[in-house]
Amino acid sequence: MFQDLHKAMRSIAYGFALIGGAVLSFVIVMVCLSILGRTSTSILYSEVVQTNLPALARFLLSTGVGPIKGDYEILEAAMPFTIFSFLAYCQITAGHATVDIFTDRLRGRARRVLAMVIEVIFAAVLILVAVQMYDGMNTMMRRNSLTFILQFPVWWAYAAAMVPAVIVVIVAIWMAIVRVVEAALDQSIIAETAGAEH
Repeated sequence: MFQDLHKAMRSIAYGFALIGGAVLSFVIVMVCLSILGRTSTSILYSEVVQTNLPALARFLLSTGVGPIKGDYEILEAAMPFTIFSFLAYCQITAGHATVDIFTDRLRGRARRVLAMVIEVIFAAVLILVAVQMYDGMNTMMRRNSLTFILQFPVWWAYAAAMVPAVIVVIVAIWMAIVRVVEAALDQSIIAETAGAEH
């Protein structure tokens, strides 16, 4: 039962990581295009181009060459969604960076108890973050705050990030339950995965 539920949770987390990767890829391309547009505009307005190729410069500027309008606002809105989308998969695969200088020699029950304590604390922190984000979203809705350039409601970004944040909380609670059971039974109930050791 634990293995089946764990596999389902892992699949959901993996799916959100893929979605987060797609959003991050879109944002990277958008930022690159915006930088290219901003640089092109600077070049087209430069004294050298305006003196030697004024007609070409006017033509290219008339096509709309320039930075993407509201690129920073889109980036700012997309990043919380992206981070939370990756976090669930990182949590369920124990992909967080670990520093094992003092705990490397722990074995058996001591290692499982430590893993349990870490997962329970992590779950509590992620719940707190999600609750605070929900509160922030409600505050932005009440204030009717809009972004400066694109004029879209700020709470939209909070609402988008709440979806993967809820998934992260569910996964974190699941992993805390798994580690509590493992510590109580003094045995692994899901396949071991290792974090990124430093």
